[in-house]
Amino acid sequence: MSNQSSWHRAVAPVITLVLSIFPATAISQQALFQIAPLFTDTMVLQQQSTSPIWGRGTPGTMIKVQASWGASGSIHVGSDSTWMLKVRTPKAGGPYEVSILHDDTTLVLKNVLVGEVWLCSGQSNMEMPLAGWPPSDTVLNSAQEIEHSNLPNVRFFAVSRAFSAVPEFACEGTWTESSPATSRDFSATAYFFGKKLYETLHVPIGLIRSSWGGTRIESWIDAHYLSQIPGYDTTLQQIRSCADGQQRILSWLHQYPVIDMRSRKGEARWTGLSFQDTECANRSYNDSSWLGMKLPIYWERTSVGEFDGVVWFRKQVTVPASWIRKALVLELGPVDDIDVTYINGVKVGSHDGEGAWQEKRVYDVPAELIDSTVVQIAVRVIDYQGGGGIWGDPKTMSLHPKESAESIPLAGNWRYVPVAEYLSNTLYVFGPNGQQYETRPHLTIDLSANTPTALYNAMVSPLVPYSIRGVIWYQGESNTDNPKLYRQLFPLLIENWRNEFKIGEFPFYYVQIAPWNYGPSSHSELLREAQTATLDVKNTGMAVLLDVGNHANIHPANKPAVGERLALWALAKTYRKNVAYSGPMFKSARIVKEGIEVSFQYADKGLVLIGGTRGNAFQIAGADRVFRSANVAVRGSKLLVSNPDVPMPEAVRYAFSNTPDATLFNTDGLPASSFRTDDWK
Repeated sequence: MSNQSSWHRAVAPVITLVLSIFPATAISQQALFQIAPLFTDTMVLQQQSTSPIWGRGTPGTMIKVQASWGASGSIHVGSDSTWMLKVRTPKAGGPYEVSILHDDTTLVLKNVLVGEVWLCSGQSNMEMPLAGWPPSDTVLNSAQEIEHSNLPNVRFFAVSRAFSAVPEFACEGTWTESSPATSRDFSATAYFFGKKLYETLHVPIGLIRSSWGGTRIESWIDAHYLSQIPGYDTTLQQIRSCADGQQRILSWLHQYPVIDMRSRKGEARWTGLSFQDTECANRSYNDSSWLGMKLPIYWERTSVGEFDGVVWFRKQVTVPASWIRKALVLELGPVDDIDVTYINGVKVGSHDGEGAWQEKRVYDVPAELIDSTVVQIAVRVIDYQGGGGIWGDPKTMSLHPKESAESIPLAGNWRYVPVAEYLSNTLYVFGPNGQQYETRPHLTIDLSANTPTALYNAMVSPLVPYSIRGVIWYQGESNTDNPKLYRQLFPLLIENWRNEFKIGEFPFYYVQIAPWNYGPSSHSELLREAQTATLDVKNTGMAVLLDVGNHANIHPANKPAVGERLALWALAKTYRKNVAYSGPMFKSARIVKEGIEVSFQYADKGLVLIGGTRGNAFQIAGADRVFRSANVAVRGSKLLVSNPDVPMPEAVRYAFSNTPDATLFNTDGLPASSFRTDDWK
């Protein structure tokens, strides 16, 4: 038995024995001993819980468990090769050991802590690491935070990216202690959340991060629940029918050489890679058999389909004779995610960092490379998540001499060939010869991270039913195209996860997406409104970010504020600490003689308005439904909103656009959520 800290107080050791049913497609009747991936050295178990431990084994054999805090028990492996038992955990403490015996195999899990465990999920803003994705996507005070992140009682489990057509038993990941070596690659939002809890509660904190950038909420919902929403029946049937097709794709990929990306870390992760660069960039390379693509475009919108990996693009242009031996400028617009760009076989530029997907590529072309009127452009693009390719405004793609109005547009037809696929932190390299990608098995539906149910199957199902305290969630940017549907899907996801983890209505705290310029066709304010409506679901809370967004960057740098605001909800509502946890929330409005009086929750001590009586993000409208900037006066926990040009007002809106500026706070310094009093289209 290992030493126990002062956190531990003896409790009666209890183990409850139960059998669990796993999907039949994932079970071998002759399975060898296997324990679910969450159970490793350095893990954190939820304190004072009935914590399940599960795995597989040979049917009929005995499983015995012994925990060093005194709990023990045994069970026979079921006929379906699965087993599960539930361990009663003590108060926060450790380190402990947990021994698991199966037949003649003994597995001893060491350095186990008991504390508070949270599942941290969502898309890129949850995935974004503490080190950021320089140069564009940075995290506030990143270097200092990493340097001081030696917190061995705060522990991380990062679920590797994976998708599946069926619920999976296993995922890839391992527990690590927080340190400068591990924190830099872990979720910044989750880190700051966990750090705040640890500093306040003084107990071990376990953070399980399961996230994937650019993904829609449908991917994170189980098929049984998603089938309750009209319109998904055909898609779900197609997914079920291609379960064996996913295995065919894996078999096809496994015939090719691989590059294991798991060992490559930090800013240099994507540097030093080669995909026949010398050959494909060469000006004399014969690309006549390559297919054509009109750029700019995300390749997911073409016949390439849902694909993460490496694609070569080539285009030959004829320049005026007067340009020979002149320095030129090559402009490609933004490239998602990483590029290496060549002119006449010579590298002229690259962006190797993971945060450059929005950066316009502008590369100087030395005069000596332009030795004739024929110029060969070759661009190697790596997409590791979400949309991929050379995208943006066609006007941003051109070739021109320096300091000249002359220009050759580059938008239009390019030749392309996929040369490697990126899946589960591995690059499968099939090369440009023979257009091997065209021989890849075709399925009735593109399986990807954005396929409905695919991420639940691969990145949540393997975690069920690990005992957790609750969930923090940061997602929604990818669903701004249909806020009305999100109003249905988000509460459904919460219901789905709560039912599957089988620990009741656990806390579910989430982030309201920050302001960003989505463009005129998107209305992220309606998505924020849908997120606000989800507060009607029991035991939920929402962290508002209107004051820390970046209109030009979808990944706000102020992740400390994000994590800490989520932690305030947990500290106040889950751990019953006396802390302010929410900014003002719209409660009611009534028309008065002077205008419209608006009342708020979470403003008992008063409201703070920034920007004066005008320039305050408030608008008011009458029966004509034309919104005008409003005058605002603070009256304690209420506001009087008016405009002399709207003598008979009917509605008020606050911060109701893609890129609002926060101007309303409570005296605790927390921002108000955007809102409207109308339901007009």
